[in-house]
Amino acid sequence: MTKKNKTSQNIVEAAFKLFAEHGIEKTSLSMIANEVGISKPAIYYHFSSKEALIDFLFEEIFSDFYFSYYFSPDQYTVHNFEELLIKEGLNMLAEHDEDQHVLRVLNEFVLTVGRNQKYQQRLMDMQADFLNGFSNLLMKGMELGVVLPEQTEAKAHMLAMVLDNISNFMLMGFKLNYRDIWIEAVKSVIIHQNT
Repeated sequence: MTKKNKTSQNIVEAAFKLFAEHGIEKTSLSMIANEVGISKPAIYYHFSSKEALIDFLFEEIFSDFYFSYYFSPDQYTVHNFEELLIKEGLNMLAEHDEDQHVLRVLNEFVLTVGRNQKYQQRLMDMQADFLNGFSNLLMKGMELGVVLPEQTEAKAHMLAMVLDNISNFMLMGFKLNYRDIWIEAVKSVIIHQNT
């Protein structure tokens, strides 16, 4: 890695850390420069402005934030539907729970940067992707005979909202049994055969 690339990476990591600690609006380029151990003008060699740095971080954070990154609809069968839906949801939550900085910065983008029209549509598109992803997945479950056809879209939206709200509660520091909450949400949309 070149020195320029290493410095850029250090700037991004420092910005990420400081955004999580102080928020995007309260973090200055001077604070980032101090954290990295460079002068403020040196940042401009890597990023033309704070806005450019925020743009870069936004793309980095949300580059993989789409339904099919976390869920594999083509892998779902009549035999594994419930188990796989539970597993993939728990994997997504575990990823968020492992790094509280990620959750804080995600929340910071949603609350602060989301007011910026440039990011607002992208955030809306990401939410719509999860709503549509769960809708399509539950439609497949209905075709497989593991999801009741009544209120399929409402059930799909509930799953998306449960995941989103679990992340919010994690961020606020609530120590709840998120695993059981997700399992109950999934079980509520699955047909259980009496055996």
